[in-house]
Amino acid sequence: MSDIRIHNLEVKYDQVTALKDVTFEIKENEFLGIIGPNGGGKTTLVKAILGLIEPASGTITVDRQDIIGYVPQLTTFDRQFPITVMEVILMGHLPRDIKIGHRFNEHDKNHAMMVMKRLKIEHLSKRQIGQLSGGQMQRVLIARALMNHPSILILDEPTASVDEKTKESIYRMLKELNKKMTVIMITHDTALMWPYLDRVIYINKTVHLHDQATNGKMTEVMDTCPIDWFIEGEKIQKELLIGKGVKK
Repeated sequence: MSDIRIHNLEVKYDQVTALKDVTFEIKENEFLGIIGPNGGGKTTLVKAILGLIEPASGTITVDRQDIIGYVPQLTTFDRQFPITVMEVILMGHLPRDIKIGHRFNEHDKNHAMMVMKRLKIEHLSKRQIGQLSGGQMQRVLIARALMNHPSILILDEPTASVDEKTKESIYRMLKELNKKMTVIMITHDTALMWPYLDRVIYINKTVHLHDQATNGKMTEVMDTCPIDWFIEGEKIQKELLIGKGVKK
């Protein structure tokens, strides 16, 4: 069963084509990785799925019962704004028809605390966001996205600007969440992400690689596509390249 079906999608910005002929499906409870060069259309694809931009042509079909949680790039969040972790997470539970003076009730706050406990950040509830590490902030944004009980979670580079240990911790957490929801992740961590993903697609204006199960092995994907398809500037682990006899 598919959560999302994309067919012949084309997206343009002022007559400049950002995506063209994009067709693939995202399966229910799949952990999907989206890779590709900067400017290749990864974030544009996500925005189209979220309904934030209007396609020039093609269709995106999302199961009408699905609620999508979205975690944007960390750089898009003003960490100097005077607000606590609890307040940020509660924002994920704001009603669509919000009115001035809206107040969260105890049920909302209890639910937020339950989500924080799930992600092991309840001890941060009263802390200002400017006092958080990069990894802590990512968990806060993920918690905010979980407030409305999504069945699909989309993340745009959730491990950018954090150390390797924190990256692996976030990936393990996402894999645990994946037991109950579909997870779609834009990432540049080609070496670290492989053991956690079910599939990977490569986006560079269109889909170059799809329906390639990773089975936790990066080398199996490398067997099926040119090394040039991997992210520009990304240094794939030397031992993998040497082991496969790949020359760039």
